[in-house]
Amino acid sequence: MASVATTFLETAKLPPLQRIVLLESDPATQAELHELFSVNGYAVDVAESWADCKELLRTPVSVLLLDLQAVNIPTAGIYEEIRFVNPGVQIIALGRSSSVLDRVFSLESGADDYVVKPFNGRELLARVNAANRRSHLHITNVFSFSDVCVDFRKMEVRRQGQPLSLTAQLFKVLKFMLQNSDRVLSREELLNQVWGFHCYPTTRTVDNHILKLRQKLEPEPSNPVHFLTIYCVGYKFVPRPEAATLA
Repeated sequence: MASVATTFLETAKLPPLQRIVLLESDPATQAELHELFSVNGYAVDVAESWADCKELLRTPVSVLLLDLQAVNIPTAGIYEEIRFVNPGVQIIALGRSSSVLDRVFSLESGADDYVVKPFNGRELLARVNAANRRSHLHITNVFSFSDVCVDFRKMEVRRQGQPLSLTAQLFKVLKFMLQNSDRVLSREELLNQVWGFHCYPTTRTVDNHILKLRQKLEPEPSNPVHFLTIYCVGYKFVPRPEAATLA
């Protein structure tokens, strides 16, 4: 693979949901890919195992980079499990076989793309950018975190399988925050993007909506691990509680 230092730095604006899960068996390649995509604006979660990979896929993710050698189950079974956990993620399989039959089988079994190792960093970046755009165009209808499942198409939210009642505006706030996971959002940005310039609510309106989301969706509303306050700035949604830290 080409050195990250010589890889083309993509400057095109990327969609807001640009999280990658990476499962790679070779530590050196893992580190290089992490650097490649991090410097190009992606949030990269490295899975240390197949079980860890599936857990990460329960959060909002646009692209999965999957080293087929890192999973010890039949190829078709891999994609079935992925689609069960996250139906909308774009899957880019990384394989060592250049056989047309192997590539076709992988694509027909559920992969969205197949890249043969060793690969060129610039080409792989372009493929991931394309996959990310496709993911954004038909963004996953269902997102889940903790014991919460959100269906954007049906405008439904369930917690522990039980339906919750959210106003349309509260659902819009939730959707915007999930699509911008791990990004600090100022109160002003939330007002402009969710309420719009034609409305005139105050920043207190944002605070009240975040409070309601915590009351409905946090394990302990008084000690939030998903909807975090960033002091003097605004708020941040964190899908995985273990990664949550207050600023």
